[in-house]
Amino acid sequence: MSEVKIAAATRSEFGKGAARRIRRDDKVPGVLYGHGTDPLHLTLPGHELLLALRTPNVLISLDIDGKTNELAIPKSVQRDPLKGFLEHVDLLLVKRGEKVTVEVPVQAEGELAPGGNLLEHVLVALPVEAEATHIPEQVTVSVEGLEAGASIHAKDIKLPGGVTLAVDEDAVVLQVLAAQAEEPAEEAEEAAAEGEEAGAEA
Repeated sequence: MSEVKIAAATRSEFGKGAARRIRRDDKVPGVLYGHGTDPLHLTLPGHELLLALRTPNVLISLDIDGKTNELAIPKSVQRDPLKGFLEHVDLLLVKRGEKVTVEVPVQAEGELAPGGNLLEHVLVALPVEAEATHIPEQVTVSVEGLEAGASIHAKDIKLPGGVTLAVDEDAVVLQVLAAQAEEPAEEAEEAAAEGEEAGAEA
């Protein structure tokens, strides 16, 4: 996986007013925590962070105040519900060689069997355990030719080397639902007419 370098600065101002001032400068307030250390409050560059977060579970190399370097992965990201800009980010401190539990997006590929059936993502992301510097960006699952009633379980998904499931292996990840039969237009109109007649008689 790619590693993104971001310069961060420690901050001592807290509260909504301070957060608004930070965001006005196109920066994002954040907190780095983990490994039993005290949470470290940071200010991060908004545009660079936004680009980095386009990659799920991105590994971020933080240059903090130009003095220390730490590795982190995003744990929680808050966005403005209307405009979508970053409001706050929680970062989890990680070490090279350390195993972490994360959720990896599930990408389906291929065409279902003919018939207009629907593919349901029961799990949009698959919980896995992986080495902090080798977290896969996504897992790909083939649904080619699957028919209604078919399911793909966690144990059916091929994972990269060194990556293991962090969920019950029998958990359903994807399933194929039968197409809903549409009521013929004529029958629907007749049923509506009968309903109107019954209402008039009453």
